[in-house]
Amino acid sequence: MTASPGLTTRAVVSPGRLVGALAVTQTVGYGVLYYAFSVILGPMSADLGISHTTAAGALTVAVLVSGLLSIPVGRRLDARGGHGLMTAGSVVGSVAVLGWSQVHDAVQLYGVFVVVGVASAMVLYEPAFAVVVAVTEPARRAKALLGITVVAGFASSIFIPLTGQLVDRIEWRPALVVLTVLLAALTIPLHGIGLRRASTAAHHARRRRGSPAWVLRDPAFWLLAATFVLHGAALAVIAVHLVQYLISLGHPAVVAATLAGLLGLLSVTGRVVTTVSTRWLPMATIVGLVLVGQGVAMSLLPVVGGSLPGAVACLVLFGLGFGVASIATPALLLERYGATGFGTVAGTLAAPILIAKAAAPLGGALLAASLGYRTLVVLVAAACAGAGLLLFAVQRMRTVAPSARR
Repeated sequence: MTASPGLTTRAVVSPGRLVGALAVTQTVGYGVLYYAFSVILGPMSADLGISHTTAAGALTVAVLVSGLLSIPVGRRLDARGGHGLMTAGSVVGSVAVLGWSQVHDAVQLYGVFVVVGVASAMVLYEPAFAVVVAVTEPARRAKALLGITVVAGFASSIFIPLTGQLVDRIEWRPALVVLTVLLAALTIPLHGIGLRRASTAAHHARRRRGSPAWVLRDPAFWLLAATFVLHGAALAVIAVHLVQYLISLGHPAVVAATLAGLLGLLSVTGRVVTTVSTRWLPMATIVGLVLVGQGVAMSLLPVVGGSLPGAVACLVLFGLGFGVASIATPALLLERYGATGFGTVAGTLAAPILIAKAAAPLGGALLAASLGYRTLVVLVAAACAGAGLLLFAVQRMRTVAPSARR
């Protein structure tokens, strides 16, 4: 077995154990810190006496906080590894969800979701990917990242129904207490014990590494940022507004919700297809084609989406790219810049993407109110296609400082 530069053979962590631990923690983390909110929203708003819009703003705050913290978190990961950070983040997240169960007004709710945002920055995909990159062999990274994202891709499929059952049986506050116990019982020990060797290996790997600041001088980095900002904003708009748009096309609410639910399942398929396709084509080319395909699908939805077969066809094509960014982003960064300072580079890229994801649903609501849902969907189609074209441009650009790649 050949270790990556800066790592001794002993320092490399067993990919199986690492992937297993992070797959579980990412599934539970996303399920509790993000997806459970959609189920809690209705009963919580009624109990607190606030509108759905006001309550939904709390999740927007959490995503914004996570985006603002992504750069300092990335630097911390590069300097010290993920063991302490992700373990502490699991504790913070558990405390935040427990606090969520005790809120009594909008101010308390927003305060709690600031803490949820802090925890999310410490425990979700970006830090998990940085840990994998730091301590696994280059040849095994793609498989490890795919394993984590495929399992975590079922977070919504698991935790939305689970949360719904809990709310139905014991109401929303006790349901959050149960989710707190689940989050703490699974993520704290898995991060605390499972990442202990990973932190040691990462420390050995980073001792000789320099600053990744040179990456910011590469114009392609900013094109990558623009690509995933456009794509992230488009996905955020669709995630929030798709059901209402399908209803406006004449589909019953139950059918619209079922069709929207396809996106989560198809995202897993898309991740697998994308990773397998890298045997024949560069990642940037594959993802660029996927994003353009999403643009085509959304542009056709207003035309053929009034029929059930037409809506299904458009959403299947769109859904295959719904989770592609999670697997493509680390792969593209590694391919172009290597593992040096990966946490900081990935955090710098994640910051504007997360901010765009947080702001896009509100912007989409304003556009839909003023211009209509059809125009909003056309703009989403343009954003996806434009992101794909930008990625083709990145593929053609010369890599800066290739000697820094590891």
